[in-house]
Amino acid sequence: MLKILAISSVLLFVAASAGAQTRQPSTAAKPFIVKTKQSLDDLQRSLSTDNKVEDLTGGPGTQLRVAIQHDKLRQNADAEVHDASDDVYYVLEGSAQLTLGGTLDNPQEATMGEWKSKKINGGTTFEIKKGDLIVVPRGTPHQRNSVPGKEFTMILIKIFRDPIKAK
Repeated sequence: MLKILAISSVLLFVAASAGAQTRQPSTAAKPFIVKTKQSLDDLQRSLSTDNKVEDLTGGPGTQLRVAIQHDKLRQNADAEVHDASDDVYYVLEGSAQLTLGGTLDNPQEATMGEWKSKKINGGTTFEIKKGDLIVVPRGTPHQRNSVPGKEFTMILIKIFRDPIKAK
């Protein structure tokens, strides 16, 4: 019996070793991105004419979206909740009012897992400004509006629970 166990162990080791030798590291799903301060400044200037977003990466098969978003004037924006994605904001310029937490008032599902509402009940409102980093976990009500007279630019990083499907 001991001899059979020893032989089985050697066979399992040999099989595992053979499988390990055929595996290779993964390859990049997308090209890498390097944005210098100057290229980010140029991008910010090109977006500053209106409320605009420029995606840097994302798309089908990925679980990550990175974008630069500029708000020239964003008043009365919908509040929202994402069932299957987390948001990370890094403020590049300006300031905005951000309400987090609470509950959506009369939520409507705009698209699958994306809930919208005109307001949040019981949330906490912050003024976010250059240099601030905000993490908004999935399921957290959030609403961002302009501070009167101030523009706002941020890096938006969206992390999806599941890979984005092709349309």
